Amino acid sequence: MASARANRIKDSSSDRLFLFLDWSLLIILVVVITIPLLNVVSSSLSAPSAVGAGKVFLLPKGFNIDAYKALTKEKQILTGFGNTLIYAIAGTCLNVVMTVMCAYPLSRRELVGKKGIMFYFTFTMLFSGGMMPTYLLIKSLGLTNTRWVMILPGAMTVYNMIIARTFFMNTIPQEMNEAAEIDGASDMRLIFSIVLPLSAPILAVLTLFYAVGHWNAFFDCFLYITDPKLFNLQVVLRNFIANIKAMMDSSGITDSIAAQQDVALFQEVLKYAIIVFTSIPILVVYPFVQKYFVKGVMIGSLKG
Repeated sequence: MASARANRIKDSSSDRLFLFLDWSLLIILVVVITIPLLNVVSSSLSAPSAVGAGKVFLLPKGFNIDAYKALTKEKQILTGFGNTLIYAIAGTCLNVVMTVMCAYPLSRRELVGKKGIMFYFTFTMLFSGGMMPTYLLIKSLGLTNTRWVMILPGAMTVYNMIIARTFFMNTIPQEMNEAAEIDGASDMRLIFSIVLPLSAPILAVLTLFYAVGHWNAFFDCFLYITDPKLFNLQVVLRNFIANIKAMMDSSGITDSIAAQQDVALFQEVLKYAIIVFTSIPILVVYPFVQKYFVKGVMIGSLKG
């Protein structure tokens, strides 16, 4: 009796130690992540002289929004923002549809040749045609310098398809599908009336994965598009930062700087504002789907 009680006390002490270390580590991680974020936001809202002097840490110094006003005056940035919204919305819709259309049949046990098809998809995750063959293919299809080049080539990601397939296999009972078929439901009726209503978590996960991918897409646009009117936000901002002085002069931003403050310091503030400007949409959306994001990662870790 005394031995059992001592073991419980010992376990309780170990648990308390583990929780203390766990919370300590989490607090350290939160501080390490939060401080740089606050510094970037504060720097984007501070006077250029304060940023140049290194006086900005967690709170803005000499509060002003001149950098954000300057961004709104650059038409190319607004055009890039609009293009990115088009690519993200249209691309994400196509991605989700294609992923579900591929994942659901592969989750059905009666599909003939399912293992061979999965081997083919898995093979493409390990080996690809390479950059130059892919570029030549895209060019031969006439997709270069079109909006479609940002949407069609990545219509489905195999990793996301496997996550969706695993969800369908583990969450939607096979017996439910069989009961619906006995009642006369067609495959389309089965998908729209049973499968999709029960698949809100995985649809949210897929939407988040694909939307973030489209929003952060840089290399495809940089490689396949040369028309500035079709540039997405990431390429526009890359060009803006690389030629920031020339673009500020051409758009009249330099003339609008209050009291002709030092342009070099203002450029630094502008860079911070660009970081915040590009991060806001994802930061706004992420909290609403974060729980599904975690669930999707756990789903993908299960063997289907």
